[in-house]
Amino acid sequence: MIVSKVNPQITLVFLQRKRENQYFERKGLGEKETKPTKIAEEIIGMLNADGGVLVLGVSNTGEIQDISDLGEAQLSKYRTLIIDFIEPFGRVELEEIQIEGKLLFLYHVEQDVERIYKRKDNEQIFLRVDDTNRLLDRDAVRSLEYNKQIRKFEDEIVPDFDFNDIDLPILNRYKEVLNFNGDVLELLTKRHLAIKSNGEFRIKKAGVLLFAKDPEKYITSASLRYIRYEGDEALVGTEHNVIKDERFETNIPRIIGNIKTFLKAALKDYYFLDLESGRFNKVPEYPEEAWLEGIVNALCHRSYNVQGNAIYIKHFDNRLEISNSGPLPAQVTVENIRNERYARNPRVARALEDMGFVRQLNEGVSRIYKSMEKSMLSEPEYKVQNGNVYLILRNKISQHTKAIPDYILEIIQKKWSTYNDSQKRILHFLFYNNRATVSDFVEAIGIHEKNVRVYLKQFLDDDILDRLSKKIRDKDALYAFKKQ
Repeated sequence: MIVSKVNPQITLVFLQRKRENQYFERKGLGEKETKPTKIAEEIIGMLNADGGVLVLGVSNTGEIQDISDLGEAQLSKYRTLIIDFIEPFGRVELEEIQIEGKLLFLYHVEQDVERIYKRKDNEQIFLRVDDTNRLLDRDAVRSLEYNKQIRKFEDEIVPDFDFNDIDLPILNRYKEVLNFNGDVLELLTKRHLAIKSNGEFRIKKAGVLLFAKDPEKYITSASLRYIRYEGDEALVGTEHNVIKDERFETNIPRIIGNIKTFLKAALKDYYFLDLESGRFNKVPEYPEEAWLEGIVNALCHRSYNVQGNAIYIKHFDNRLEISNSGPLPAQVTVENIRNERYARNPRVARALEDMGFVRQLNEGVSRIYKSMEKSMLSEPEYKVQNGNVYLILRNKISQHTKAIPDYILEIIQKKWSTYNDSQKRILHFLFYNNRATVSDFVEAIGIHEKNVRVYLKQFLDDDILDRLSKKIRDKDALYAFKKQ
């Protein structure tokens, strides 16, 4: 049941169950920080960030309350707080709704890409980050001012846009998730992705990035490029080692879908050895949640005003590098990137979240860390270099396991229960280190050299390992799993 005339996305279920996030906050009677001044601070935070909706009269547990119980004098303060406590005057619409005879206030807040908002009485400045409201210090305010200048780019009008270039299937999908009943172009104006003047529609750059069939026709390098290298480094000249080069030149929602399909086919599956069961469990070269979140973040936070440099995915044997142009936004640093959030292109980010392409954007980085850890891979690395932000995902095991034939894996699994603890640890060590000498095993396993040699001979007899030395007596001989 739609309960708002301003935003048809807001239903009763939305108000009660929607998780509080960058764009939504609920306040219940009797809870902390529900005074008019505190509500004003929350609205200031939304104005300075990405806008959103604040509902007064719904508890954190989803209970619908009746704010008319506050009395007319107190309600008047909540009606006028936009004027009494917020400076300058912002685009905030108060909608009073009735649910089951109970009065609720909905504050519809539109973000502003140019101005900084503050409390009128004490000049404090706030910024909404995820589901929290932050009081900003002087340096943070300066950073916010700088980023609002960059944000203006997505709000610029594209004067020569041909509306035949609109990707209607994607735009209609957006219309459906928002429960919008009007014309799709009216939807663009409603979501501030276009304007209507003298009966004519004019689309903004954010709208082009999201819904044009070919955004590069209007915004240079609004694309993504995948490059696969053979080896661990990018070589040039006669040693040029690019083995695949693909470009994705369409709108952001389709880029996400296309690159997801492409990478799922391009990335390989490998195995890790479970020391307890002796089974080889299949894992992807990189977990999908990690690389997909990294790509979505790059698409959301790229500085599209920096022309001539597409988003890059560089795929090496031992790592995946995802890069996009522009410094880290606002208060985000390499050190706090796992927990901080600030959308460089808030209109793009908001639309992608509405369509379900992303969940909470600030959660994305945390999910990258968690999924890499779950797959027993290296911790993600972020760096800022030459005006670009890089996310590096490293694969510790792909080099060691990709050449092991399936028949060897089957032999090990079948015989696992017959091996003692030392034998299991030898195989486990070799699996993750590719090659090793007798002394390497002695140091890693902690058993006598004589026992190591006995176990290695057994593995050689079972046709599992190779001894990589032609010398009969070679104390530095390397042992490795057989290639074939």
